[in-house]
This record gives sequence, C-alpha cells and structure tokens, in this order.
Amino acid sequence: MTKVIKRDCSEVDFDKSKISTAILKAMKNGSGIVKPKIADDIANEIEEECKDKEEVSISDIESMVYDKLITKKQRLTAKAYEGYRSIREFQRENENTTDSEIDELLDGESEYWNTENSNKNSKVLNTQRDYMAGIVSKDISRRFLLPPEVVQAHDEGIIHFHDIDYFGMNAMSNCSLINLEDMLQNGTCINKVMIEKPHRFITACTIATQIILGVTSLQYGGATITLTHLAPFVRDSYNKYYEKYKSWGFSDEDCKKYAKADTKKEVADGVQTFNYQCNSMSNSNGQSPFLSVFMYLGETTEYKKELAMIIEEFLNQRLLGLKNEVGVYVTQAFPKLLYVLEEDNIHENSPYWYLTKLAAKCTAKRMNPDYISEKIMKKYKEGNCFPCMGERKLQPRINRLNLVA
Repeated sequence: MTKVIKRDCSEVDFDKSKISTAILKAMKNGSGIVKPKIADDIANEIEEECKDKEEVSISDIESMVYDKLITKKQRLTAKAYEGYRSIREFQRENENTTDSEIDELLDGESEYWNTENSNKNSKVLNTQRDYMAGIVSKDISRRFLLPPEVVQAHDEGIIHFHDIDYFGMNAMSNCSLINLEDMLQNGTCINKVMIEKPHRFITACTIATQIILGVTSLQYGGATITLTHLAPFVRDSYNKYYEKYKSWGFSDEDCKKYAKADTKKEVADGVQTFNYQCNSMSNSNGQSPFLSVFMYLGETTEYKKELAMIIEEFLNQRLLGLKNEVGVYVTQAFPKLLYVLEEDNIHENSPYWYLTKLAAKCTAKRMNPDYISEKIMKKYKEGNCFPCMGERKLQPRINRLNLVA
C-alpha cells in the first residue's frame, strides 16, 4: 500500500476518505454548494495515480487536489482549500514558544517581564502564575484562534491586538461597572459566605473592597464603582451615633453635634480603609485592582450631603497621598478618581464649589482626579452622565475652570 509522508516525516497509509472529507469542507466554506460526487471522483483519481508509488508526500497530494478542483471548475472550493492550507502552514511556521517564554519569565532576569506592567511585581508568585497563563493564552491565540493576517499585522506593528495574553481564555469578562448598590443593599455572597447588608459606613467600605477584589480577580481590565452607592451608609452611621447620644440623655442639639463629629471621623476612617485595601491587596492577576471611583453629585438628591462628605474625604486623602515602604508620602496608584463637573460645583456661588476647588488643588499636586463634564456627556450620551472605565486617562482641563489651587 502507498505510504503518505507527513510533514513530521512520519508515515501513514494512504486514505482517500481524508481527501474527500477535506474537499467537502472546502466546498462548504467556498461556494457553499456541496457536491459529494466531485469530492469522491477527485479522491478516486488521486488514489489511482498514487497506487503504484511506494510513497507520496502530503504536500504533493494537496497540490493534486487543488489542480483537480480547478480542472473541474470548482474555483471557489479551490480557493477555500488553498486558504485552509495557508492557515495550517502559518500555524506550523509559528512554532510553540511557550517553553522558552516561561523559562525566560522564571529566570527573573528578563527586562521585558520585569517591566511589562508597572502595577505588577514579576517576582511575586501570583504575578508569575498570571504571566504563565498569559503566555499559554497568547500562543494558543496566535496559532489557532486569530486569523493569520491579524497576527501578521500585529507582528508588523500595523495594528495592536490588545490583551492577546487573555484572548485564549474567552470565558473571562473584560472590565466591569460594579453594581455596589445591589450587593450592599441586598447582601451578596463571597466564597459561599453570605454577606448581609452593612449598617455602618466603615463596614460598607470594607465589604466594597472585598467585592472589588473578587470581581477583578475574575476578569481582566479595569473596574469602576460610584461613591453614590456608599452614601446611604453615612446616614446610617450618623443615625446610630445620634441614637447613642440621645440614649445618654444629651440634648437634641448636642446629639446632632456629637453625631456629626463622629460620623466625619468614621468617613475619614472608612475612606482610609478603602485606600489601604485597594493599594495593599493583590487579586489573582498579581496586582492591585485597577479601580476607578466615580464622583457625581448629580446621581442622588436624597443623599447628596453624605456623598459630598465622601468625595471631600477622598480628595483630602489623595492630596495627602499614601506612605511608601520607607514612610514617604507618595501619589497612590489606585483608585483613579473621576470627578464630574456640574452646575452644583462649577460656579463660585454653587453649594459644592469648595469640592471643585479641592479637586483642582489635588490635581495640581497629584494629577488626580480626572474630570468629566456633565453637560458635554449628556449632550452626546442621550441625556445621561455615567462613569467610564478608568484605564484611559482623561486629560484635566483645570485652566478652563479659572480656579486657584
């Protein structure tokens, strides 16, 4: 029996059914008109031509198939068949580079891996695990999932195929607008543990960071929350403090004064906890959650004062910065702050003008927050103003605000 020499130099018996099967697939992807008789005829003709040969190469058989398809006026099928051959050839030429890349990563001396992401430490175990998964995903994507022309254009710099190191894991989501309101108000479940609705602001902040960690560990890209979802818990804390002082026999005026002071302290502690958590914990990607925080007074009427307290504290703490490993205050990486400019905060006589002045002062020192115009977004987004993903830096336009930092 005639032997077929495969590309890896191994030998298999000649099997004409494989020829007809390949032609039928090409017909389906070519003209769309499947003609089994033509496929069988070509397979029989090639078998007849090869029966007296001891061996024949797979490339010779493919050339024979292509020529006979042209002879039988099956040009679309021939084109589809040739296209499939080209793709397989490309996939074979792009050899598996997984082993060498993993060796380079684990060696720890690669400048590429040590600087690939400024938010990650390539020497940390969970970062290396994420990178290793990315290497495998990239290899699978290049050889099997992406069209050859896309890979070639990417390699030549004509395009950039973003997040190819996650593309192979197509079950993962990319970026999230986290609905804290639902999970905080109605409770949620983390690692099969029921987390009930919190009753204080500082507890809500802690749970929020755990939710953020969980979400960002199961996706790639950034995540965004809105501070409006935390505002109701400021009032809950105030009410608890008020009731405490009332039970101690204080006057109504004193109850309000002391409850306000305690609430302000709790807001400061809660925001500090939030910042510490977001910058100290690492998700499964080996980095702090790539988080953005939306500051939009127009999202609420009922809790606007409480929201303003939270925004003010976030800006004050960002202005101060976080201490690094040697105790020096530096600009923290996360969360990104997204501050919305609106009628309530852009005029000197606006009730929340003080927040915009504080934001400008913070920008002058920390290049944060980024700014969103409510007016412009509503103009182009069907009357809506909503948070964006924080991965793209919004250029600050402080000079247009005519503010003194």
